[in-house]
Amino acid sequence: MRKRERALLAALRLPRQRRFEVEESLDELGRLAESAGAEVVGRVTQERRAPTPQLYFGKGKVDELKASSEREGANLMISDDPLSPVQERNLGGSLGLKVIDRTALILDIFAQRARTMEGKLQVELAQLSYLLPRLVGQWKHLERLGGGIGTRGPGETQLESDRRMIRHRIEKIRGELGRVRVHRRLLRDRRKAAGVPVVALVGYTNAGKTTLLNHLTGAEHTAADRLFVTLDPAARVVSRPSRAPFILTDTVGFIRKLPHQLVAAFKATLEELEEADVLLHVVDASHPGLDEQMEAVESLLGELELGERPTIVALNKVDRLDADAALGALVDRFDAVAVSARTGEGMDALLDRIERALRPGVERVRLRIPYREGTALAQCYERGRVLSRSDEVDGIVLEVELPRRLLGPLKPYQLAD
Repeated sequence: MRKRERALLAALRLPRQRRFEVEESLDELGRLAESAGAEVVGRVTQERRAPTPQLYFGKGKVDELKASSEREGANLMISDDPLSPVQERNLGGSLGLKVIDRTALILDIFAQRARTMEGKLQVELAQLSYLLPRLVGQWKHLERLGGGIGTRGPGETQLESDRRMIRHRIEKIRGELGRVRVHRRLLRDRRKAAGVPVVALVGYTNAGKTTLLNHLTGAEHTAADRLFVTLDPAARVVSRPSRAPFILTDTVGFIRKLPHQLVAAFKATLEELEEADVLLHVVDASHPGLDEQMEAVESLLGELELGERPTIVALNKVDRLDADAALGALVDRFDAVAVSARTGEGMDALLDRIERALRPGVERVRLRIPYREGTALAQCYERGRVLSRSDEVDGIVLEVELPRRLLGPLKPYQLAD
């Protein structure tokens, strides 16, 4: 069994940052490191007006990091903030450790968790995009070479060869993901034609989205109290007696400082959100950093131009809260629904809210369907919500709520109000 790496965490606190924000971010970095399989043996912070170009941290703090790593037996340093290739290389040389930043750590977790071919391709694309500018650091014998006369040689040729190989692989993956996007678009078009509305789960990683999907749909997707358990999107039908069905989709969890490489690489997956009629923002109501987590999700939704999409806030894990008054204040503040995906508490109220949110795209009509038109009758039951039925001599009279996009073929059967 491979020995766990011993990680030292480090972060800068810049003037615009509050101390507790930096500490919370480091707490999260620690959980990410543990999710990746490392053991956190220490953490160091430094207050500076700005990072240093060469080492990110000040020289004195780098000496402190080196002493801490030797004392704790650390063999890995993880920066909570992005490092440039030069900073990463210089820090590694000064500390005598492997140095990575939060981006590389998240990419590593994604690489471990990806299960489908699509997920693996998306992660590989993000990793290669991250690696490309860092290639020079992989060739330490080239550090003295600056290009130009007297510096060209087989080493540089090898470096350029590696760059070409990576660029070629990136283009190939983009082509394959392009085909995935076309396939997804066809599936979405089919869902649209079927007239079933779509609700997409969004939320901070580990907010309980997959557990909620499992509870509402009866599915058995892997859910655990770990960061980034779900990478591959899932879509399931929620169908309850006397309720109109809808499709519920689950996507990758969001996080503060989500690497841009991942946002770009997971575009095919995140496009699922663009087709949703309603977003269901699942929030861990028991988390002390609830506000910051919600802000991170809303910021990324804005980046994806989804900030104006109808959204329901589901305050999850309410079974972990002690005070009812605190929960009531949160519900009022966010106009939210209180639920527990683990115990099932609040599920009917959540379904009621979803139904109301989807209703603008739904119309209540009265239809007289001839007995021979079994397909039209089945569509009303499968795609709509039948409110009343009367079996008469010349056909079946239904009062039904249906998505407006399905009403065209049923117009011949519609009765005047």
